[in-house]
Amino acid sequence: MGPSRSVRAAAPLRDNWFALTTTYPRMGDMSATLQARSVTAAVGDRELFTGLDLIVAPGDVIGLVGPNGAGKTTLLQILAGERPPESGTVSVVPRHAHLGYLRQQPDIRPGETIRDQLARRTGVAAASQALEDTAHDLAAGLADADDTYSTALEDWLALGGADFDDRLDVVAADLGLTVDLDRRMASLSGGQTARVGLAALLLSRYDAYLLDEPTNDLDGAGLARLEDFVAGLDVPCVLVSHDREFLSRMVTSVVDIDRALQQVTVYGGSYDAYLEERSIARRRAQESYEQYAERKSELEARARRQRAWMSKGVKAAVRAKKSGAEKDKFIAHRHRANAEKQASKARQSDRMLERLDVVVEPRKEWQLQMTIAAAARSGDVVCTARSAVVRRGDFCLGPVDLQINRGDRIAITGPNGAGKTTLLGLLLGRITPDEGNVAPGSAVVIGEIDQARAVFDTPEELGRVFALQVPTWPTADVRTVLAKFGLLADHITRPCDTLSPGERTRAGLGLLQANGVNLLVLDEPTNHLDLAAIEQLEHAIDAFEGTVLLVTHDRRMVETVRLTRRWEVDAGQLEEIDPDQ
Repeated sequence: MGPSRSVRAAAPLRDNWFALTTTYPRMGDMSATLQARSVTAAVGDRELFTGLDLIVAPGDVIGLVGPNGAGKTTLLQILAGERPPESGTVSVVPRHAHLGYLRQQPDIRPGETIRDQLARRTGVAAASQALEDTAHDLAAGLADADDTYSTALEDWLALGGADFDDRLDVVAADLGLTVDLDRRMASLSGGQTARVGLAALLLSRYDAYLLDEPTNDLDGAGLARLEDFVAGLDVPCVLVSHDREFLSRMVTSVVDIDRALQQVTVYGGSYDAYLEERSIARRRAQESYEQYAERKSELEARARRQRAWMSKGVKAAVRAKKSGAEKDKFIAHRHRANAEKQASKARQSDRMLERLDVVVEPRKEWQLQMTIAAAARSGDVVCTARSAVVRRGDFCLGPVDLQINRGDRIAITGPNGAGKTTLLGLLLGRITPDEGNVAPGSAVVIGEIDQARAVFDTPEELGRVFALQVPTWPTADVRTVLAKFGLLADHITRPCDTLSPGERTRAGLGLLQANGVNLLVLDEPTNHLDLAAIEQLEHAIDAFEGTVLLVTHDRRMVETVRLTRRWEVDAGQLEEIDPDQ
């Protein structure tokens, strides 16, 4: 399906990764195929899309794109067999193929350890339990126990149960997951949780993969390993990602889910080819509609003129007939003939209108037209740090010596756990340095989107929480701003903790638009945003005239957004590098 992949070289892998792939190779990928026929999906009484036909063969990497709420995750769930379609069918050949579905938000169970979760998410835990159960049945001499035990053993081997523990140690070391693997998942940081998610993927041996936002929270090294894994697959893979660079490198075809039209279009070829083809298709659709509208307008105007001339001729003929003179009788006849001629032409124009192929006007795309309100200018110096050190257990950030000037646009990059978020907390005054000092500038007004979207991490209703942040605003203005970010009446009365990560991010962006700021702080702002919203956010950052601190792993955003400085943070040490590097 589509042309063969062209994958840019990923970062070289370390020696222990080579040992992993040579000592413990995959057991031999099953030739599985996923097929969806005339699939319709809905949530409640709202139809998401209809008429999806899709075949995913071995080696295909299908990227699902579309705005938040279009049905991308719903489609993954349908393909995984976790929910039925409203209509249509989904089949997997062979039927006993193992499908791996990696969810957007980790499913952490109470008391579950890292080792437990990895065994569960790779399917090894369930396969081990099935093998143990069938072994008991075999020992008890139950009927058909031989067959069920053989099937369970084949599944356990195919999913990598035999060498799981050995591979687990190698993968954990390679990913820098140095914590005790019997530690509980609930105690991990966001970066550590992301590493566990990646480890589950690298350890898995499924016959087809369904990946929902696998790039979330991964740093550069993690993204390189993920890309290497996906590029090496020879099984079907369907994925959702907001990372445009990842999509550009990985996918062989694109499925575009159009929420407004409730339809799905399949584009063969790479993500970049999809963008170009979609742009051409939209331009042609607009041109086709404009030609149709112009031709229709011409025919309607011609028919109106012909009827007007016909009516004028009839009236003139009636007047001439009433005069009774021979000459006037001739004139009346001529007027009637002209009226009949115009009536014939009008009917001809009507027939041409009827035969005209109707072209529906392309819908105008809803777009997040985001702006960031600017407060009064800050002082020339926004923040200074002198020999500032922060210690958290074994981790140490600093010493940090820097000065942020008004108008600086700084990208902060580096691996997970390097200290980027700690650095932000230090500069924004949330963390007191153990040594040295940090001094804010004058008249600095901060607007922040943090990783946790903490303002909206509450069971309170969205409308109430948002209103508390802008206490002087009337309810109508609160609703208007939220509506601009796709958060409508049914969202406003919902508890914040029931909103999706993307919806909470949109609410946070709405606050930035509502409040005037002169220091914009963005900590992984693209997480859970759809592609169109990411592009609009980039435009808004570019148009913002204040000071910007941007923490992101989004490679294309770093390339796209206008920057003046770049800081690389690694193992608690900050280095200023060329922003074009």
